[in-house]
Amino acid sequence: MNAIVLFGDVIRSRRDASGSTTWLRTLTAELEATSPPGSLVAPFEFTQGDELQGLLAPGADPLDAVLRASFNPDRSPMRWVIVAGEVDPGTGPATQRTGPAFIRARERLAEAVARRDNLLMSSGDPATDALLDRLAPVLAEMLDDLTRRQMTIGRLLVIDGLRRSEVADRLHVSRATVSVVADRAHIRSITRLASALRELFDAGWTAAAPEPAGWTAAAPEAAG
Repeated sequence: MNAIVLFGDVIRSRRDASGSTTWLRTLTAELEATSPPGSLVAPFEFTQGDELQGLLAPGADPLDAVLRASFNPDRSPMRWVIVAGEVDPGTGPATQRTGPAFIRARERLAEAVARRDNLLMSSGDPATDALLDRLAPVLAEMLDDLTRRQMTIGRLLVIDGLRRSEVADRLHVSRATVSVVADRAHIRSITRLASALRELFDAGWTAAAPEPAGWTAAAPEAAG
């Protein structure tokens, strides 16, 4: 079966093992509560090594977990990999599953550490993945640079989908203040880049998908 494997590794978790565990417990609960019906192949779970693992259905938003974590003012810094591919049939949470996509995700996580990139994505299509390799780390850099105030406002705009005027009312500040913070955080650019990455990832996965058994291309009709 095909699915999306997601790994989220807390960076330097040994410096605050208890805090990292608390953070992952909070994030896991949010992801489980907010995932649309049918979007999860297996429940999210994290390991004792402070690594979140998820297994998403085809068509699920591969960046939802990344954005929810990044716009949380109480976040711990994380490194993410997202890989589309084949996984073995099974039951249980993502930490108990396996398959080629899990192996590839583990390889990509090691690559991310070596490259000091905090987001890598693999769709399975070489041409698309070459683009994803250049663009995905940029999104992570933009998210990592957010201040706590920018995260608070960005979360209401991006995750909760509120308008700037609604965010101003919620936080009891002026709309101008919300606009200044959002513009300095490059919220519009973050959402545009995230949307482009989703489209690239989906297109690459479609291009890399194996042809159904017995399928053969139709011969072109002769001109004339």
